[in-house]
Amino acid sequence: MAPVSRPSNAPAQELPAQPPVAKPTPASALDTYQGDPNFMTSLARGLIVIQAFTQQHPQMTISQLSVKTGLSRAAVRRCLYTLTKLGFAGAEDGQRYALRPRMLTLSHTYTTSSALSTAAQPILERMSANYRESFSVATLDGEDIVYIARTSVSRVMAVDLHIGSRLPAYCTSMGRVLLAYLPTEQLEHYLAHVNLIPHTTRTITTVDKLRLALRTVRRLNYALVDQELEVGLRSLAVPVFAPSGRVVATVNLSGNAPRMPVFEMQTQFLSPLRQAASELSAFLR
Repeated sequence: MAPVSRPSNAPAQELPAQPPVAKPTPASALDTYQGDPNFMTSLARGLIVIQAFTQQHPQMTISQLSVKTGLSRAAVRRCLYTLTKLGFAGAEDGQRYALRPRMLTLSHTYTTSSALSTAAQPILERMSANYRESFSVATLDGEDIVYIARTSVSRVMAVDLHIGSRLPAYCTSMGRVLLAYLPTEQLEHYLAHVNLIPHTTRTITTVDKLRLALRTVRRLNYALVDQELEVGLRSLAVPVFAPSGRVVATVNLSGNAPRMPVFEMQTQFLSPLRQAASELSAFLR
């Protein structure tokens, strides 16, 4: 018997809906260390809770922290209890928690013990005094850059940046420099996992274009990013080399795009930035 053909106007069979892919949480990264007898899970959970507080979310409830971190409410509650007893966190209304000023002692300990950040601050202050512009030094931490020294003579960004501030590496001049000089294996891992969010219409949002931009950085030995993180913000950065030849940090100038044309930024500030980077490299010898 010949097979019966389905009429052309018959409705197509619907495929079962695919379940949404769960977004990884900070807590999910702890699974990597399961079975490691030397890994302190409770300390790691506390650090995850601390890092959940940001400038955009300075106060959060236990439920909000649980959602953001991926930790259970019970685990978040224990972390907050410990941090509160030690003076690093607290809740004025008993519900919304925030970090306390004592947390600054942790960052102060790092910045005062880091030769690079200690050396960078007076250099940046001298540059700001000479040029009346904002300068920064940052290092790479995961997918972000972290400011370890900064001077600001004017507000060039909507976000108030300070030592310890974090920004995405892929769309910042300092981040491009630090990414461009990563070992190949580390860079490929970064490119395989980074989420390229379009902050403006100029933001590079494909891995191929980012890879090309990073090659250009290595060829020119500097990065110029034009309004990819924020409209009106233009920045220029150069690498700071360790004696081994590894790039350990970057020095940057941030300016208002309408006030500072690209050509002027390159011709006027590239040489001073490289001189500052050379001074910082000398402290690492």
